[in-house]
Amino acid sequence: MTTTSPRTKTPARNTTSAVGDKVFKGMSWTGGVIILVVLAFVALFLLTRSLPAIAPDTFGPGADQAIDFWGYVWPLMAGTVIVSAIALLLATPVAMGVSLFISHYAPRRFANTIGYVIDLLAAIPSVVYGAWGMLVIAPLMVPIYQWLHDNLGFIPLFAGDPSTTGRTILTSGVVLAVMVLPIMTALCREIFLQVPHLQEEAALGLGATRWEMIKMTVFPFARAGIISSIMLALGRALGETMAVTMVLSPGGFSWSLITSGANATIPSEIALNFPEAFGQRQAELIAAGLMLFVITLIVNVIARAIVNSHAKKAEGLS
Repeated sequence: MTTTSPRTKTPARNTTSAVGDKVFKGMSWTGGVIILVVLAFVALFLLTRSLPAIAPDTFGPGADQAIDFWGYVWPLMAGTVIVSAIALLLATPVAMGVSLFISHYAPRRFANTIGYVIDLLAAIPSVVYGAWGMLVIAPLMVPIYQWLHDNLGFIPLFAGDPSTTGRTILTSGVVLAVMVLPIMTALCREIFLQVPHLQEEAALGLGATRWEMIKMTVFPFARAGIISSIMLALGRALGETMAVTMVLSPGGFSWSLITSGANATIPSEIALNFPEAFGQRQAELIAAGLMLFVITLIVNVIARAIVNSHAKKAEGLS
């Protein structure tokens, strides 16, 4: 009896495990297919509803005196990319510095407190960020814009009449930087904490300083994760609507970052005009949304390619 009982129980466990694997595999495939189907339907909807605006012979006159669709949408695309780039340039070094401080420098109890506070920033609604940027940040930026104009006005980015209200694309970039900071900080912090301690201790044992240890072990290990966090934050910045709409004074396109009414973004353009739009004007706004969809898709594809290339290099080194 004692010799036959294990043989009767083992197949039952194997059968249960095999069934669980099949169920999990089926659920994973179903979830992946659903995501792709939804994405395809969204793309199809945007494409079909925007065809009247994209066609050169049917473009209407409602889009701010633009003679064709591309003349209307490219300033919005440029403004969207510029404000997102400003947000990333400001948020990336801060997020990495805070993450390194939490993971490698601060005492553990103090680090946990800082981490909780940073995570709470992600729970603040975007409309609150927009009101804060419009009422607090924008007035504070006015003297900075005047100084930039007086001292660096020969650079196209700081040329033109400085804003007297502070509601410029640079202010929108500052607000977006604060909004994406919790995402980048949380991801980078978790990645830095996953660095093998043996590698860190080996670098310190060989006489490296803490900063040298971070450069030799932490950054190479976390490079792919850092890029992923930046791309995720970029996706949030590209699609942000309310905060940018409340801060930015919409306009055409200018290389100047300190002039009011010089730039606009696709989300703010849609938010301001879609409720009252119909017919041809609605098609123009949906077509602008299609361009934002394409930009986001391209950014994600590039990010995935970069992450995969770094992963292959890491596998080759290992």
